[in-house]
Amino acid sequence: MSVQEVDCKTALSKSTLPGLTYSLNPYRGCQHNCAYCYAPNVLRQPRERWGEDLMVKKNIPVILAHELKKKKPGVVGISTVTDPYQPVEQKYKVTRFCLEQLLLYDFPVHIQTKSALVIRDIDLLKRFSDSQVMFSIGTLHENERRLLEPEASSIQERITALQQCSNAGLKTAVFFGPAYPTTSVNEIPKFLDIMKDAGAKEIWIDMLRLKPGIRENIQKSIQREPELIRRFSEPVDYYRSIREEIRKQGNTRNIRIIDAF
Repeated sequence: MSVQEVDCKTALSKSTLPGLTYSLNPYRGCQHNCAYCYAPNVLRQPRERWGEDLMVKKNIPVILAHELKKKKPGVVGISTVTDPYQPVEQKYKVTRFCLEQLLLYDFPVHIQTKSALVIRDIDLLKRFSDSQVMFSIGTLHENERRLLEPEASSIQERITALQQCSNAGLKTAVFFGPAYPTTSVNEIPKFLDIMKDAGAKEIWIDMLRLKPGIRENIQKSIQREPELIRRFSEPVDYYRSIREEIRKQGNTRNIRIIDAF
């Protein structure tokens, strides 16, 4: 992993994602190295280098502080093309420093992560008038997570962190996306019960989107698992049944189910 400190010219970008006004990405690149990640396509970065090259926007808290004086208040999504709590955040604390600036103006914040490191910043997040932490959990199968999300927190670590955030009074949610094609309809009640017990009030759902290069990257990660290769090859049909079941089961559990896109 090559880590480079860089200066950025802007901090907040206009977001077109549902519910977000701005996006804030403290890093370029991501150590989690998820095989299905769409960010290389968005950033036009070579996929073979994704997870290998990381840029730390060292000055982004300062740039953000200047921008917040002029920006109209709106929901800030942290992050949209990188994980704000990837392992390097433990050292650089760039995400935390940005939260400190956002708190001064009390901009609403929406965090999405696959890392348990977010619990470090509960003390700050509790002071916002409006903050939400969403944990991405696409499967309950840890063996599959290790293959496709090799450097992210384990599923149990995320669930435990979700519980801690909920216990602290934070608004929490789960992003069930991309929902792994290996998930069976019969697993949906268990999935929802686990997330509800951990405090999630919302479940956002999305399918696996095989943009250019993603299918090949997934197959490379699971090349010794022929059954997984088969299940990940045709993801569209499985999602229809998963979506229908999670909506039905969510209604019986008083969990809000939201289509991410």
